Amino acid sequence: MRLTKSTDIALRIAMRLAVLGDAGDAPTTREVASAVQVPYTHAAKVVSKLQHLGAVEARRGRGGGLTLTTAGRRGSLGRLVRELEGADDVVGCEDDPPCPLRGGCRLRGALRAAQEAFYASLDPLSVADLTDAPTGPLLLSLTSAPAAPPPTN
Repeated sequence: MRLTKSTDIALRIAMRLAVLGDAGDAPTTREVASAVQVPYTHAAKVVSKLQHLGAVEARRGRGGGLTLTTAGRRGSLGRLVRELEGADDVVGCEDDPPCPLRGGCRLRGALRAAQEAFYASLDPLSVADLTDAPTGPLLLSLTSAPAAPPPTN
């Protein structure tokens, strides 16, 4: 199973916000996008979704920025990933054209059970759990500007 790019970006943004939570100034979407090395347009869409899910609070204007809510920091990682990924099956049995085996196939049920086992393994974790050392210090070391390439001689 592979998570969507959107979920990957959402988790990276949430983790970055988790370690910045106590550091003072709330970063902008552009700053977070740069730090986790994703395009701003993708980050903006993901932040909007995280805000809709109650995981991120976004304030506009002077003194504004992004903060991870308590629910975003301490809530179940499995629940968050389920909500970000949606309820789609791992395989496209009903795609166009639909799979000719869909009427009697046991694969769909087996994959659904495997998908739920994957989510269940994330249920006891939170975003805060993901930011323990060594990840937290690494996330804090990320800068908003990409590192300059080494000089060539």
